[in-house]
Amino acid sequence: MPTESVDTAGLPPLGESTTRTDLVVEAIRAAILSGQFRPGQDLVERRLAEALGVSKTPVREAFIVLARSGLLTTSQNRGVTVRQLSPRDFRHVYEQRALLEPWAIASLERLDDTAYATASQAIREADAAAAAGDLVQRALAGRRFHREMYAQCENSLVVDSLDALQDLTSLAIVGVLWERWPVWQQESEEHQRILDAAHSGDTRTASELMRQHIETSIERLAMQEVTS
Repeated sequence: MPTESVDTAGLPPLGESTTRTDLVVEAIRAAILSGQFRPGQDLVERRLAEALGVSKTPVREAFIVLARSGLLTTSQNRGVTVRQLSPRDFRHVYEQRALLEPWAIASLERLDDTAYATASQAIREADAAAAAGDLVQRALAGRRFHREMYAQCENSLVVDSLDALQDLTSLAIVGVLWERWPVWQQESEEHQRILDAAHSGDTRTASELMRQHIETSIERLAMQEVTS
């Protein structure tokens, strides 16, 4: 069966940068989360390099990064493909996060001022994106918020594991959750309470609030499994 050609028309050249791989990663991630690259579609290294105005090397490196995070899959037969996940798969992602993310927050003495400022900005950006109906930027801003909450954990294995779950979380949010549960104002308020508790040094409360926050999404995904 012939594979569907991927539309690369909306990918602008990136220009000169010393972080080409990171920029390619973000461009491909945004294309996946926006639905331009759909689950099950093949990505062609040469075509992406031409569309983005870069050599094939940063595209190849970006494929490795995104395959490691779970957004892409690789095989000898089909090459690189956008990963296709079910509501059950997404629920499993959230179940892992529910175990690790609250623990990472509880391990902190206090979220420092720099992380607080960055996370606060992410909340504002998520709110603005939600008000504008931009699910992709909302998902990416939410991703930045959550990372600030756990990134200072001294256990690098936990941080790496949570990093690997964030792309799949964004994909679940755009593809399954927000489509049916437009609750961005509630989510924003929950994020702010978690952030304020962690910044004040009450990381135990912040941890419990985060656990409840993630478990709400698990319940929604379980409902989606029943109805799908």
